[in-house]
Amino acid sequence: MKKLGFIALSAAILSAPLCAKEGGDQYPNGAENWFAGALPPPGNYFINYFGNWSGSLRDGNGDSVRPAGKKIRLDATFNALRFVQMTNHQLWGANYGWSAIVPLISLAMDTPAGERRRTGLGDVTLTPLILAWHQPQWHYVLGLDVNVPTGAFDRNAHPARNLGANYTSFEPIFALTYLNPQGWEVSTKFMYNMKTRNRDTHYQSGDEFHMDYLVGKHFGPWSVGVSGYYLKQVEDDRQRGRKVGDGNRGQVLAFGPSVKYETPGKTQLIFQWQRETQVENRFGGDKLWFKLITPL
Repeated sequence: MKKLGFIALSAAILSAPLCAKEGGDQYPNGAENWFAGALPPPGNYFINYFGNWSGSLRDGNGDSVRPAGKKIRLDATFNALRFVQMTNHQLWGANYGWSAIVPLISLAMDTPAGERRRTGLGDVTLTPLILAWHQPQWHYVLGLDVNVPTGAFDRNAHPARNLGANYTSFEPIFALTYLNPQGWEVSTKFMYNMKTRNRDTHYQSGDEFHMDYLVGKHFGPWSVGVSGYYLKQVEDDRQRGRKVGDGNRGQVLAFGPSVKYETPGKTQLIFQWQRETQVENRFGGDKLWFKLITPL
């Protein structure tokens, strides 16, 4: 869901004539928007993220990578299923919860070596720690994601055959939501992603700071706003202890419209489009997706 987050889009080292970048985002950037820092009351919840992402590979200058004069294009359809449980247990005045995300991916990549497709399970995300505080207008969340390499990976395969990143990553989270009586909302979710080494390729992707954001207005059951995400890699990629190329530090800024509708039964339906800009050392394109949140 970025290279497309949930889908760890191209979680392999591309062959040398293409680029030496190991790609793949295990987190679905832009996934959290409305009420990102205002988690629901104790109970069980189901969240479904469904959509499509398509785009092309960019180099460190933001230009399209064109080996043999042809763009490297990626298209992915994703359906990620998430279960969240918020409990009555409290720690430091916060409600404790946990969650798990299981992503299903259909991935197609077109390179000078040809087009390949694969459909299957991506990398699962476990969130063993969620702490949620609530005040009248301010809401806060602390948490920890653990992204587990459950998706298929073969270092010798075409990149499109790899649906997982083949490494574990750990991600501390801080999110907040401001909601005033007039219905204006500002929500952000800050994350810092720390990756372990890919033992098959000896590739160590650099740590990344990234954030989701939303500014919007609620009108009864309807809400409209602008949402998106920003990512900046803060450490170089390394392989066998040596910096890869110029460090392959990726970045992206995305934004687009978001519309939410809440049913009388408290199910939330969210539609959004996000355009990726300022893309460097990663795939960049457009993401169109639908998000459903419903109490169980």
